[in-house]
Amino acid sequence: MMKLKKTALIAALLMSMIGLAGCAQRNQQADQWPTIQKRQKIVVGIDDSFVPMTYREKNGQLTGFDVDLARAIFKGSGIRVDFQSIDWDMKETELNNQTIDLIWSGYSKTAQRAKRVAFSDPYLTNRQMIVSLKKHPVNQMADLTNQPLGVQTGSSGMEQLERYPKRLQQRIANHAPILYDTYNNAFIDLQADRIKGLLIDEVYAQFEIKSRHNGSDFQAIDSPFAAEQFAVGMRPQDQQLRQFINRRYRVLQANGTLAKLKAKWFKE
Repeated sequence: MMKLKKTALIAALLMSMIGLAGCAQRNQQADQWPTIQKRQKIVVGIDDSFVPMTYREKNGQLTGFDVDLARAIFKGSGIRVDFQSIDWDMKETELNNQTIDLIWSGYSKTAQRAKRVAFSDPYLTNRQMIVSLKKHPVNQMADLTNQPLGVQTGSSGMEQLERYPKRLQQRIANHAPILYDTYNNAFIDLQADRIKGLLIDEVYAQFEIKSRHNGSDFQAIDSPFAAEQFAVGMRPQDQQLRQFINRRYRVLQANGTLAKLKAKWFKE
């Protein structure tokens, strides 16, 4: 009799665990907009070294175009925007695990990413460029033959290299780029001649070259890859959140806020 009771108890516990797991899975698959509204907070995953989109000033304060845009989107909604620095190579995993609610940090809309992430309407055009030192310039792709090329791990530049290997990857040293966690570290190696060129987002390249005291030491040329669109990344099931962001974005376009932000961060 005792064995039967124990068996029944174990079975009941197993059923309970299965039920809880099922509830958790259903919750993960549900649109999280009602939950976000209830807790009055949304968590935005960022790369806090990506100037001028999301980066920290010398005093540690977070700033950038995407920071201003995200705050403008949610202004007056009753929802606080919390920015969370993440490993950029793990951004989609963080999103799907609900550690963050949005990817919003110069995030390029690509076909590969669209398999895992839903995108908002695009808000900025970007392209990949090759930055080099003027004293050892890259003036054309042939100058990178058998030369080390740097790129950020998990970046759209890395995706472009892998997707279209004949355009550049098969030309560079070892047919593989040197990977960096941040572009800042890549610039250090570029200055030290440890890499010949750096494949980098145009917005970062232009801002970095202009703001560096030795910016005149660098030059940038177009890469062989097509222009991209920056957009906000979110879970595919979060359609109400997507609609809210797109609706608010159109308002900011109409009232001139978006134009003011672009003038602030991209003067030229």
